Amino acid sequence: MTGARLRLLAWLVALAGFLAACAPAVGLDGTVTGQPVPVSSAPSGAAGAAPAPQQAAAPTPTPVPAPPQVPAPPPVPQPFALNLYREGDFVPQYTFDWCVAASIQIAHNLIDDTGGGTWTESGHQGELWEMARARSSNSFNGANPLGWAQVLTEVGMGPYAVVSVPDYQDALRTAARAISETGRPVGLVMWSGRHAWVMSGFESLGDPAQFQEFLVTGIRVQDPLYPHGSGQWGPSPEPNSLLSPEQLATQFVVREPRRWSSELPAGYLLVLPVARG
Repeated sequence: MTGARLRLLAWLVALAGFLAACAPAVGLDGTVTGQPVPVSSAPSGAAGAAPAPQQAAAPTPTPVPAPPQVPAPPPVPQPFALNLYREGDFVPQYTFDWCVAASIQIAHNLIDDTGGGTWTESGHQGELWEMARARSSNSFNGANPLGWAQVLTEVGMGPYAVVSVPDYQDALRTAARAISETGRPVGLVMWSGRHAWVMSGFESLGDPAQFQEFLVTGIRVQDPLYPHGSGQWGPSPEPNSLLSPEQLATQFVVREPRRWSSELPAGYLLVLPVARG
């Protein structure tokens, strides 16, 4: 019996130990230590804790200045040419006195591009000379530039005006610009006031419509005295000749004031087309 009791006691002790191993452990604070402890993702408020890093603001880009505006280079004058002449426009003067009348006929032919007829008749030239002479004062019984300009205006090619330009190069530019702006020819008072030519075109370095200052390099001329010329002033150039300024200057000179009285100062005389109003 004693052995049986000992075995029963040992079995009870083993059973008690088994039950103790199955019981949950309890911590010092009374909480169950066997449960998982939840972890919070919120930042801790405990003293000494490092603050969460702040996101840095994006830097403001420095504006890049626009490149400076480079001014366009000024236009460079280019060779330019204008010529009103067409075959058949030239008319000779039928007497040694009728240069103004022949120049009026030439001007008409240069202006008229309708094909309505060319002024070439001798009788008509005589009528134009009489008209110009009647409108010319102190003209030594001939036609002077004032009568020339007035007839051009009255027969429908005007208005025209007589101008005196003291400087030779300025006179050439004035004549070239007038042809460019009006499309009509210029009368040149030649031989110091004794003869009439027609300037029908020009060549230049620079377009007068684009440049205030330009250089006239050639002058297209019609001398109604061709082919006779003058022993004093030189030969008459062929119709539609292109003369250099130096060549023209041998016959296109300052008007002699005593040739006919006017209020115009001495200078290079032009019978100049004026823009129509």
